[in-house]
Amino acid sequence: MLEIGSIVWGVRDMARATAFWTAALDYLPRETPDEDWVVLIPRGGSGVQLALKLVTSPVARRHHLDLYAEDQGVEVTRLLGLGAARVDWPYEPDADYVVLADPDGNRFCVIHKNAEWFQRCTTQG
Repeated sequence: MLEIGSIVWGVRDMARATAFWTAALDYLPRETPDEDWVVLIPRGGSGVQLALKLVTSPVARRHHLDLYAEDQGVEVTRLLGLGAARVDWPYEPDADYVVLADPDGNRFCVIHKNAEWFQRCTTQG
């Protein structure tokens, strides 16, 4: 089963974007922000996460979905069967995500998250 875990929003100024979106949505950082990445969660504890990612290229894809899966392999196979395509991507050695594209070429990530991680994220706030 998949669920939308995060909407990933490309930004040019991380500090400004973090200040804006935390105030606009009444969200707070899930962990201490990095220079180029922060995940914001609803202060009230329920709702979709908003991840902010620093983009430096004017042609970078600025928005995509992160879909969370308890069984990433099964879900990737299912999505490929539905018409998704693999994207050639420079993965880090410890990557917990697979980049796919929908039939229109829109990219999204399938993230492997275990049950303990899901529980921690849904009870924070």
